[in-house]
Amino acid sequence: MADTLAMESAGQAIRPKLSRDDWIMRGFILLVGVWMIVVVLLPLYFMMRKSFQNEDGEFIGLANFVTYFSTPALSNSIYNSLFIAIVSTTITVSLAFLYAYALTRSSMKGKTVFRVIALFPLLAPSLLPAISFVYLFGRQGVIKELLFGNSIYGPIGIVMGEVFYTFPHAMMILVVALATADARIYEAATSLGASKTRTFFTVTLPGIKYGLVSAVFVVFTLVITDFGIPKVIGGWFNVLAVDIYKQVIGQQNFEMGAVVSVVLLIPAVVAFVADRFVQRRQVALVTASSVPYQPKPSTQFDSLMMAYCALIAFLILGILGMAMFASLVKFWPYNMSLGFSNYQFDIMDGGGWVAFWNSLRMAFYTAFFGTAIIFTGAYMVEKAKGFGTMRGIIQFLCMLPMAVPGMVLGLAYIFFFNHPANPLGAIYGTMAILVICTIAHFYTVSHLTAMTALKQMDPEFESVSASLKVPVLKTFLVVTVPVCLPAILDISIYLFVNAMTTVSAVIFLYSPDTTLASVAALNMDDAGDVAPAAAMCTMIVLACAAVRILHAFLTYGLHRSTQAWRKR
Repeated sequence: MADTLAMESAGQAIRPKLSRDDWIMRGFILLVGVWMIVVVLLPLYFMMRKSFQNEDGEFIGLANFVTYFSTPALSNSIYNSLFIAIVSTTITVSLAFLYAYALTRSSMKGKTVFRVIALFPLLAPSLLPAISFVYLFGRQGVIKELLFGNSIYGPIGIVMGEVFYTFPHAMMILVVALATADARIYEAATSLGASKTRTFFTVTLPGIKYGLVSAVFVVFTLVITDFGIPKVIGGWFNVLAVDIYKQVIGQQNFEMGAVVSVVLLIPAVVAFVADRFVQRRQVALVTASSVPYQPKPSTQFDSLMMAYCALIAFLILGILGMAMFASLVKFWPYNMSLGFSNYQFDIMDGGGWVAFWNSLRMAFYTAFFGTAIIFTGAYMVEKAKGFGTMRGIIQFLCMLPMAVPGMVLGLAYIFFFNHPANPLGAIYGTMAILVICTIAHFYTVSHLTAMTALKQMDPEFESVSASLKVPVLKTFLVVTVPVCLPAILDISIYLFVNAMTTVSAVIFLYSPDTTLASVAALNMDDAGDVAPAAAMCTMIVLACAAVRILHAFLTYGLHRSTQAWRKR
């Protein structure tokens, strides 16, 4: 007692003794850190190191970068990529804003249907819209006259494809931003005599500015890093992502591929950092006393919004439907009779039906193991006591994958896992490396989803469990997992769909035994089998839709059985 009083009088803090559970949680946090270092940091380091070496592995400084920027055919891709990204972002965010405004600020009918249709592009690989536009506006397209003599192969086709591909991402962000509005502010504007136009520019736009900026950066990043659309429909118009593919696959110039990857990494990282900065400045606009905004019926406005949403929905369904229809045509445009000859993948180059089953396996592995790793890691980071510095480092590492384009990560995996001195090289060319790369590529969004769900849980759960001497793992399995089950299912379906549709992250990593459906579609399109490529894309869409429907039923049933406490 005397010693204790002496320590307190000396101003020395008494650190609480760490329990067994504390050591377990810290051990898990360290494992998450090791995982992120191995699957993200080290591959990126090896890739960046490669950009400063020659073919013999000797350090040559900036010579590769000098060669790159002195070669107009290569360096022009920077301008092309930025041009496509800026134009596509402007068009996409504008269309998505009006669509989201109609869903949240009108009283039109059919909102649920329009919202579901707007999410359809998420189920398709980025190759699909490019293939559809070839059949619509190509040299033998059904409505090629609408382009007034312009070619679909180039910037026009890329922008159109990117708008389709990124539209649901922007729409979801903007719907959330517009849905969180306080009706009292609009009532005040009306009572002060403000017109609808002035209210829009002084109340609505300032209220969603952070969501609007976030949508801009998300779409910009998706477009500038996309590989599938410019590869299929870009023609002579080179962009950075396609240049990486050409350097590595076409010319076996891995050093120059690493240089282009570093160049592509820069705008992606800048956009990511800017988005993080904007989101940190965001403040809560809805308080406990806020009144939810309820749009008032207006026949003219609601009809106009419904017509706009119907037009966008028609275009989305038309693009999807064109690819599906083309996959059934026997020989476009000479034999327009329908059949399933294009689905005979085993007699075509690309990988056959095995590629489709490989994709299903890889998607299920990614969803299962990815969800377990990501949610468990997020739980340990969020609920652990102390260890603040390390938890902050892990949180930064978990955010890093969002800034890394899939092409860059895939190429980095070649340099790291294929290195002779790497003991993990045994997984190169196997299904395992495809699963690991896909989990790493889509880690950040899943981690944020898990963290959001965990932050909604009262910390008293862990405190009560500790006082009752219940092991932390038992609390995690018995309490946390059931309560967060909706978020866990959302993470799993997100990983599954992205694993089925991704192209860029796995294009460098597959082997003849692990060819995937999206890669098979790309290879078939390269070989001139465009209709079979459309058929494979259709199979991906149908598989993702089926799993989505299954997810909806599981979510509904599990909500009733495990989330009844929320209604108390």
